[in-house]
Amino acid sequence: MTHTYKVTGMTCGGCEAKVKSSLLMLPNVTNVEVSKDSNTATITMDKHIPLSTFQNALDKKYLIIAEEHNETAEQAKSWLGTYKPILLIFGYVTTIAIIAATRHSTVDWMHGMNVFMAGFFLTFSFFKMLDLKGFADSYAMYDIVAKKVKAWGYIYALIELALGIAYATGFQPLLTNMVTFIVMTISITGVLQSVFNKRKIQCACLGAVFNLPMSTVTIIEDALMITMSAGMIFAIT
Repeated sequence: MTHTYKVTGMTCGGCEAKVKSSLLMLPNVTNVEVSKDSNTATITMDKHIPLSTFQNALDKKYLIIAEEHNETAEQAKSWLGTYKPILLIFGYVTTIAIIAATRHSTVDWMHGMNVFMAGFFLTFSFFKMLDLKGFADSYAMYDIVAKKVKAWGYIYALIELALGIAYATGFQPLLTNMVTFIVMTISITGVLQSVFNKRKIQCACLGAVFNLPMSTVTIIEDALMITMSAGMIFAIT
C-alpha cells in the first residue's frame, strides 16, 4: 500500500535526504519519495504503519501529518485484517453456542457455554495439529512451562483436543472445567508477560498456520476461557 503524508520542517535537499533515509529504515517500508517543495512524503509499505511510528523515526524538527479520518480508518482496517481469522472463529462458535442455548423454550446458558467451549477447543486444537512442531516451537517462545519443557507444547495441543471432546460429550463437567481453569491460567501468565513487556512475537493460539501477533486479543481469549470455566465450576458445585 502507498500513502502520501504532509511533512513540515524541510528546508533543503539535505532535509529531504534525511527524512527519506529515516523512513526507509523502518520495517515494512519498501519505498519513500520525499519533496520539500510540496512538503510531502509518499511511503510504500507492506502493511499499514501507524503515524506515530513514522514520527518517532524522524528528527524532532520534522512533523509528519495525515488526515485524521484516513489514519483511523487505516488502523481499523489493519487491525481487522490481522485478526480476521480469530474474529471469524469467535463469531462462528458464539453463534452456534447461542443457537444451542436457545433452541428450547427456555434459555440454557450452561449448555450454550459447553457448546462454546467444545467449539473453541476443537477448532483451536485443529489448527495446532496442522503443524504441531511449528506450534510447539512458537509456544516455547513465551509460555512459562514450554520454555522449560519443550514437550509441553505438544501436550498442550492434545489437552485442548481432549477438552474439546470432553465438553462436547459432557464428560465429568467438574473435572473438565477444573482442568480448563488450571491450564488456561498457566497459559495466560506467559501471554501477560509478553504483552506487558511489549515483545513482538507470534501468538501460537492458532498454531503456526496464521501469523498472529501477541496482543491484548490473546489475553481476552484466555481470560474468557478462565472466566467461563470458573463460572461453570461455581454453577456445578
